[in-house]
Amino acid sequence: MESLATKLDIYFKAGLPILFLHTFEETKAINVIRTVAGQRDLMEWSALGFRSDDGNVEFEEFDLLTTLNLLLADTDVLKNKILILRDAHYYFKVPEIIARLKYLAQIAGKKNFNMVVISPVMEIPKELNYFISVLYLDFLSIDEIQDLINAFCDEHNSPRLDSGFLQELAVNFKGLSEYEIKSILGIALSDDGVIDKSDLDMIFGQKQQLIQKSGILEMVPLKEGLEDIGGLESLKSWLQRKQKIFKDIRKAKQFGVGIPKGVLIAGMPGCGKSLNAKAAAKLFGVPLLRLDMGRLMGKYVGESEANMRKAIVLAEAISPCVLWIDELEKSFAGVGGEGAGNDISTRLFGTFLTWLQEKDSLAFVVATANNIVKLPPELLRKGRFDEIFYVGLPNEAERKKIFSIHIKKRRPNDLKNINVDKLVKLTKGYSGADIEGVVRDGVEEAFAKGKSCLDTEDIILAINNTHSLSEIMKDSLDAISKVYHDRKFKNASV
Repeated sequence: MESLATKLDIYFKAGLPILFLHTFEETKAINVIRTVAGQRDLMEWSALGFRSDDGNVEFEEFDLLTTLNLLLADTDVLKNKILILRDAHYYFKVPEIIARLKYLAQIAGKKNFNMVVISPVMEIPKELNYFISVLYLDFLSIDEIQDLINAFCDEHNSPRLDSGFLQELAVNFKGLSEYEIKSILGIALSDDGVIDKSDLDMIFGQKQQLIQKSGILEMVPLKEGLEDIGGLESLKSWLQRKQKIFKDIRKAKQFGVGIPKGVLIAGMPGCGKSLNAKAAAKLFGVPLLRLDMGRLMGKYVGESEANMRKAIVLAEAISPCVLWIDELEKSFAGVGGEGAGNDISTRLFGTFLTWLQEKDSLAFVVATANNIVKLPPELLRKGRFDEIFYVGLPNEAERKKIFSIHIKKRRPNDLKNINVDKLVKLTKGYSGADIEGVVRDGVEEAFAKGKSCLDTEDIILAINNTHSLSEIMKDSLDAISKVYHDRKFKNASV
């Protein structure tokens, strides 16, 4: 992946008039621009005023409109210059300012002139969309983070960390900015005078804030593991194999193993697809990020696609992680159809597909879908996901395990007194969610009756009052099941 400096150099030389650098780390961004600019002078406007590097222009408290009028009064002053605009997003609804920026963009090529907007807020006026290219500040690499930690320890006369913990700490810091990393190290040192494993929780909390502030991804707490899943042994075994790769990715790559891309888990509702996404993250020992496609949709032209790219960049920066996309068929509904909404879905799908095909990060995608028939066929082609698994209604052995798991969760001491085999015979066609529901209802019934323990009859009563998924959606489930079998998707249970 090209660095920001490389992209800036290419875009400056190509004469792109306006570059939108989406970041809150203004000082770091300006340093990168200054490095790339070489002999070219920089001019900079912010809410504090306007100045140029050559010292010929400096006006405090100049507003943006006044500054642009000054530049337009003699456009020769723009020759071979780069104009940096900070705080400009506050003015992107003012017609007079948009018109002047548009004119500057149109004459930029003649003057060898570029503008760089640095802003933490992605707000691009429609009138300027044609002239603007969006860039992002690079996230720190593992090696850069290690250097930053070592420099911090030296600066504060604190012993350097041993190589093993330094590596672990750097991986946990991935995705955070230089400022955030230094802040956490400062808190850790002032707290008890040392930087150790007890500070990892603080890093996790900071990452959680980072995800929440993005407004696009959600960090899901990890509670369930593979032991909470009844059955699906083939899928669980496959995930355990991937976990070994995650555990030692360097050794795996040296051996010739490819970086895991992800898995598509399709099949019946309520049969553990989402549970597997959570269990996979816990198994791998990495954060679980949930991508809600509805959050990507923006009101401005290009905003939805920018949000998708932002989500991808954030997931890659925080990687290793599991990126969970639930109900994938709804996420890309309308792909290839007509209308503005379908056009956006098609573009989002294209961005996601390209990334999934080419990604080389440890952002492991777990996508779940109820009805795979509605998915675009390009997504099912070999090379997109590492594997596609079909999850059907649980068989007898799986239902027995699911009953045991849920009874043990709520009434562990009562499990030995319950005839689970009898419950299994009565629940043919029940999903895992159905079984969890009847156990929950049975426990509630026993409590309401004032009983001291849960027995088989309490759960049988709940079963008799429940219509299973196979009854409610029989025709739909039969049709979906036939498709999965005809296409020979790998069964998660065998």
